[in-house]
Amino acid sequence: MSYNLIGYCIFITVIILIIVIVGEICYRNGNVFVGALIPDHLDLCLQINKTLLICYYLVNIGYCVMTLATWEIINSPLQLIEVLVIKVGIIISALSVLHYINIFLLTNAIHKLIK
Repeated sequence: MSYNLIGYCIFITVIILIIVIVGEICYRNGNVFVGALIPDHLDLCLQINKTLLICYYLVNIGYCVMTLATWEIINSPLQLIEVLVIKVGIIISALSVLHYINIFLLTNAIHKLIK
């Protein structure tokens, strides 16, 4: 018996929850963070944050599509759990690395951006 259909459903559900919940939290907190970095340019802050949110959605959707396109055949419940944990863990790790790179770049290069 193949567990691929079950894996697809669980994976898509988890990824949609991650995309929506984490994206909303980062966008809301990002407005405050970027606004504190450049308080005199609130319109620029909103544009930066919207751009980051769009990039976040594109990365997640691209990863989801690539993962589903290269999904291997799953033959046991144990293999299903293993595959799901690895694939969800990869995107969570990649997103956290990208998040900290964005924070680092914004805090160190924001003054060059304004001038």
